[in-house]
Order: sequence, then C-alpha cells, then structure tokens
Amino acid sequence: RVLKYFLMVAREENITKAAVLLHLTQPTLSRQLMQLEEELGVKLFHRSKHSIVLTEDGMLLKRRAQEIVSLSHKTVQELSHKEDMLSGEIAVSLSHKTVQELSHREDMLSGEIAIGCGETKGMLFLSEQIRKFQQKYPLVQFSIHSAIADDTKERIEKGILDIGLLMEPVDVGKYEFIRMPKKEKWGILARKDSELAAKEFINPEDLLGVPLIMVKRELVKNELASWFGDYYEGLQIAATYNLILNAAAMVERGVGIALCFDLGVAFYEDLCFIPLTPTLETGSVLVWKKNQTLGAATSQFMNFLKNAFKAL
Repeated sequence: RVLKYFLMVAREENITKAAVLLHLTQPTLSRQLMQLEEELGVKLFHRSKHSIVLTEDGMLLKRRAQEIVSLSHKTVQELSHKEDMLSGEIAVSLSHKTVQELSHREDMLSGEIAIGCGETKGMLFLSEQIRKFQQKYPLVQFSIHSAIADDTKERIEKGILDIGLLMEPVDVGKYEFIRMPKKEKWGILARKDSELAAKEFINPEDLLGVPLIMVKRELVKNELASWFGDYYEGLQIAATYNLILNAAAMVERGVGIALCFDLGVAFYEDLCFIPLTPTLETGSVLVWKKNQTLGAATSQFMNFLKNAFKAL
C-alpha cells in the first residue's frame, strides 16, 4: 500500500495531486512518505513549494517498487483464483445443481498469464495458440512484455513473468523449455530507394561502408560476427537497438540499414527486407522456471502448448 502511494507521488511529482488520486488527505500522504524515508534511512524526494522529484535513492526505489507491486498484484490474482476453486469444491456437497455447474468449472478458468517475448515470427505461432486458448477459457487474460532475452530472463527469475519466448543462443539449464517449430531468418531492412534494395540477397561485403543499425544483445552480435567473418572489423555501426520498430524508424529516416529478422510485416511502405546469404537462422525457445509451482491458468496453458507442438 505504501509503495503504491510512493509510486503515485513519483509519477505526479506533486503531493496534492497524488493525494486527490489516492483519495487521501495531503497530511496523511506526506506522513506516509516521511515514515517510509525514516524506515529506509534515505531521502527519497527533493521537495520544493511547487513540486517533489525523486532523489537518486528514490529512483532506485521506484524501479524496485514497480517490480514489487507488479509481483504482489500477480500473486493476489493467483491466490484469489485458488480461493474461487476451493469454494467451488466445498459447494459440491450442497446441491446437485452445484455439482452440475462444477462439472463445467474447467471452462471458468481465470487468471493472468504474463509472457515476455522478443519481436519475432515465433510470436505469430504463440498468438495463434493464445487465441485458441481464450476461445476455450475466455476469462484468462494475457499480459505481453516485449523485451530482449536478458530482460525477459531477469523478470522470470523475479517472478514477474511466467513464460519467456527467448531467442538463441540462451542457456536453458535452469529452465523447462519447448523449442519453437520454426527458425528466424536474418536479413537487412533497407529503404527501397537504396542501392541494396535491388539485390535478391545480401553478402557480407555488400555491407562494408554502409551505416548499420546493429542488435544490442552481445550474444547475438557474436553470432552475426561469425557470419561476417573477416569483414566484421570493417563494419560501420551507426546505432544499436533492442526493439525492431525503433530500428525501422531509424532506417526510414536514413540513419542506416538494420540487421534484423524477417518478421513478415511492413513497417513502412518505403522499406524492404532482403535476406542474407549464406543463410543465417536463429532458433527460439519458450521457457519457464524449473521446479516452480505455476498458477492454474499458466499450468493449463503450458499443457495446451505442449499438445499444440505434438500436433505439428
């Protein structure tokens, strides 16, 4: 509760506005913040007559508080769902009608499934399974967090995410995992008016002297370095990215050529995708923590996915 108060004040940068949104009096909210500072032994805000802004310690707490509040909300949802199921089980003994209703309780499965994923074609397959799952369990909601593999793994470790769609290379030693059926194909995203747009395939030497927009993740850069071979040292890196939509915007504005996966979508009308040769492909895996008790909705979804993979 106090962390939610803190986050509201950090967002509004004004205690009066935050108090109104929280339905508290200003003195009550100010007292809660001061007690939080005393408990932590640090100053969280720089205060002035008209605004209140975070200190360096305050910014650290903000990051942690967002994770804690998110995890708290997720835990409450999971426990509330279990409580609903338990109430249903007790009600079996009350009436024949209730027994009949409970025979269909699987259809009443509810909860939230949090998935972290990169921007890949694998998300198309995953989205199709989400659609089919929600047709069967319409009360289940999905929360999608787009991020690179390292960020997704960190959030899985903290319990904020249930499942991650990770691009290889990735150490799956501490995860249960399912390998995705198709690999991602690498190429470049270029403007249609560039010289490279006329090519059917892109060789390593084609990219010498060309401003490149490179992926940020080090392990993936190493994979690309192997593809470039001796040409890698001569590359001109104009920028790095972790989300392809931002990279596409830079390509569209002439910052450079982006090395990326073929997502099968058109970001801008004046951009085109050209595959690399020799062909470079990357696999992906769906992962979740080993030896972890999954929520009812997540557990059911994982079984649903496993059956979908068997049917391929």
